[in-house]
Amino acid sequence: MSKHEARWDEARHTLGLDEVDIAHREFITQVAALIAATDAEFPALFQTLIAHAREHFMAEGRLMRAAKYQGLGVHEGEHHRVLGELQQLNRTLKRGHLPLVRAYVREGLAEWFDTHLAMMDGALVAFLKKQP
Repeated sequence: MSKHEARWDEARHTLGLDEVDIAHREFITQVAALIAATDAEFPALFQTLIAHAREHFMAEGRLMRAAKYQGLGVHEGEHHRVLGELQQLNRTLKRGHLPLVRAYVREGLAEWFDTHLAMMDGALVAFLKKQP
């Protein structure tokens, strides 16, 4: 098990902007549900995760545009990359390769989230909090 667990860590994950923190907490909850899911439950929960990620990324994009955030291009590029990975994995899942997708969720997704939150979302929220 990696040090990146699919569990909300108040000290590490809370950025202090409700809209972002609520979406992040929901993401972690969904990843944890996927890890615990039976093989029968997994596909539908994976669809829910993709839909949530798409909505959350669009909401962050709106925040960044409204604030004229300079890191928009890089941040959105990362969102597009991860959403693309999730969609590719969804196709893999539909072809019956459940263990591969489970491994990504278990070993890659929580680690990506922790890094993205610490680096990109942390900088974004710090910037947004300075806005008048």
